[in-house]
Amino acid sequence: MTGAALQFSEDQAEAHDALAEVFAQAGVDLLDETLMPRAQGTSRVAAVMGKAGSGKTVLLARIAQDLEAAGVEVVSGDFEGRRRRDRRTLAILAPTNKAASVLRRRGVPATTIHRILYTPVYDPEYERIAEWLAGQGEKPEIEGLTEEALDRAKLFFDAHRSIPGALAAAGLRGSDFITGWKRRDEPLDIGLIDEASMLDSRQYEDLCEIFPTLVLFGDPAQLAPVNQSGAMVFDALPEKRKLILNRVHRQAEDNPILDLAHALADPDIGFEDFERLVEQRAATDDRVQVAARVEAGLMARSPVLVWRNATRVRLIHAFRAAYDAPADALLPGEPLICDGIELPLKHRKKRLDLEARGLIKGAQVIYLGPGKKPGFSRLHVLGAEDPRVSAASIVKIEMPDSEEPFIPHAARMGAAFLHGAAVTIHKAQGSQWPSVQVFAPDLYAAARMGRMEAGIPLWKRLAYVAITRAEERLLWVTRYRLARPASSLGVEDLPKGAPTLELKEAETSNGA
Repeated sequence: MTGAALQFSEDQAEAHDALAEVFAQAGVDLLDETLMPRAQGTSRVAAVMGKAGSGKTVLLARIAQDLEAAGVEVVSGDFEGRRRRDRRTLAILAPTNKAASVLRRRGVPATTIHRILYTPVYDPEYERIAEWLAGQGEKPEIEGLTEEALDRAKLFFDAHRSIPGALAAAGLRGSDFITGWKRRDEPLDIGLIDEASMLDSRQYEDLCEIFPTLVLFGDPAQLAPVNQSGAMVFDALPEKRKLILNRVHRQAEDNPILDLAHALADPDIGFEDFERLVEQRAATDDRVQVAARVEAGLMARSPVLVWRNATRVRLIHAFRAAYDAPADALLPGEPLICDGIELPLKHRKKRLDLEARGLIKGAQVIYLGPGKKPGFSRLHVLGAEDPRVSAASIVKIEMPDSEEPFIPHAARMGAAFLHGAAVTIHKAQGSQWPSVQVFAPDLYAAARMGRMEAGIPLWKRLAYVAITRAEERLLWVTRYRLARPASSLGVEDLPKGAPTLELKEAETSNGA
């Protein structure tokens, strides 16, 4: 162990040593910081499991640093450059843009699983710029691009490490420099996967095809994917491949939010007992608050978390009414959730283009205003490295007591969106916000139903996931009421980022 690693807790140090053995089998010596010949044989999969505050992210970040120090190259989903026989690769992945952005805020160069599964195909001329930015070539001369434009690209790349963002800063659109997307056809070496409790079996199989060495970091107390009957992908691993972190770290010890989350592990605590714990914490610490109303102002950037879909729809309707949103249009600043890409299969290239810009199912975006063409929206993708995009959009707003959604904004085809002022706790997994509102009446309804998931009361799993989405402040909402906002809705709080990339609407006459 190195001197820096000695700062680990005992269980972190043991997990680090166990992972070092896994990487040694793959030909990477963390202790001597050297690369050895690639080991042949079956895939190596290990899991680091622990509840919130146990130090999983600290360990992941340290492992990533150690692998880089040993000569392993971090690969992003933007650009990989020329392949070399001696190159050893590492990808740090999360299931969603928001989860990846949580890691990036902590200095870990993470990207999404989708961005690794599908890689961009660059126009050869503009690929020379990407190689230069990545340190693999000389500064190019490109017809139509000035020295000043290239300098802007370099400044952006040095600050954000994003090739598409840098090219956009030079005045290029995505359709200028990316000619298509293809399924990855060559494997990488090592994958570190955060929020692994969110993986379904299909995603896990895809990752095992790409990475001969895979380390999953996950929280066994979270909710399993909807179609997996309460099981998580790491549950089936041999016990010797499961590394457990039990200690709650120093930075988390004085955290009333995590205290409440861990209190849910007590098998004797019922819903009423837990709610009294919340009230007691709220009486002594401002980081926990019991609220009689949902705050509409918070819903604009941090959705209220609910269990029942009917609750979600009613709260969204109340949010729009509180801001006097017109019945036939969206207001700039309204939050949306991507519900997938509605394109025919023949438009596979366009689908991949939209998804590569961050518009994958579950992505959180803010509506900025109409695009230049009918049916287009200008959007800010929360958590994306290059957040601003203009795309053909189909926005659906579900209404109480109505089977058909209201559609204030629609192109013929493109990215589909639901309103995002309220989301289900399942959809919130992998995300975190400074302040989080948890709608307690829904958890009480789950407790009354007595449902279990993998031997644990469902309401406890729901409460655990909802509570641990809060970084700084937890609001436990006890009544079905909405506090009107103190100010109007807007987008002034959003960072400008790179220039908006335009994504052309798919042609209907021929496939891609």
